[in-house]
Amino acid sequence: MQTKRIIFTEVGKAALADKELSAPADGQVLIETAYSAISAGTERGMLMDLPNTTYQGHYPKVVGYSGAGVVRAVGRNVTTVVPGDRVLYIWGDHARNNVLEEKNVMKIPNEQLHLKHAAFAFIANFASAGIRKTRLELGESAVVFGMGILGTFAVMLCRAAGAFPVIAADIDEKRRSLALSIGADYAFDPSHPDFKTQVKSVTGGKGPRVAIEISGQSVALKQALECLAPFGRVSLVGCTRVSDTPIDFYQLVHRRGITIVGAHTSARPVQESYPGYWTERDECMAVMNLMANGRIDVSKILSAVYSPRDAEAVYAALAENKNFPVGALFDWGRL
Repeated sequence: MQTKRIIFTEVGKAALADKELSAPADGQVLIETAYSAISAGTERGMLMDLPNTTYQGHYPKVVGYSGAGVVRAVGRNVTTVVPGDRVLYIWGDHARNNVLEEKNVMKIPNEQLHLKHAAFAFIANFASAGIRKTRLELGESAVVFGMGILGTFAVMLCRAAGAFPVIAADIDEKRRSLALSIGADYAFDPSHPDFKTQVKSVTGGKGPRVAIEISGQSVALKQALECLAPFGRVSLVGCTRVSDTPIDFYQLVHRRGITIVGAHTSARPVQESYPGYWTERDECMAVMNLMANGRIDVSKILSAVYSPRDAEAVYAALAENKNFPVGALFDWGRL
């Protein structure tokens, strides 16, 4: 069968292209996509061929990795889903149809969870995994750097996990306002000369116990280390493209007993979850349950729904990196 998918054809350019799909083989699932979520930071990095991105230096690039839709067919030996099931898919494309291994397809656990919200679950799971690795405890203070799609989920998840106060850091005023609307107790501008003082003032003068760095900026890591309380933990969720800020690790990490943990999705167990480290499937199911039961309100961050036919213009706007929506989807029913 033939389907449509979005590809990056060159630096800063996207197109809607044809792709041939085979019927699902043993252990595979054919999904008709309803919505696929745009992971703006990751996808802009690929679009602009920035360092530390997949397929760097090679075009065309296939994009997209978090979406939701309906199972249309299954191969032999598939046991967890059947045709007609509403599912989340992971590591699929921005495409009208995807054929994926069964391990990358999860039945949505609650009929009340809308497909357009479930489409964000895999993106949200990166923030969830990053928080989990800090071993955040009830009542501990937490600061999140970067209020893009991952940062907004991190704020909601920190609150759901019992952090207090939850502090958001972003240079954009609108994104700070969004953070306050979704559960942050405070939101500060990290470019303000009194940023460190502001953060410490709302954490009893000690600084937060946990920092979630999602901006991918090396300067943000330095600020996180400067703000953290002694023996604090910082989780690196964002992918740093350029390391251009010197950090005195002796003073900021070594002497103060700070823990820095890498939270890239590749650094997690494959088969079995254990405390602090959950598999992608378990993390995604946890996120969908939180969404379905109102602990995370995706409607507050969903701000743009595009037709895949508009992919060229959508990614041209992302390339400019000016006021791109935090929560954005492609609606594949609008082809």
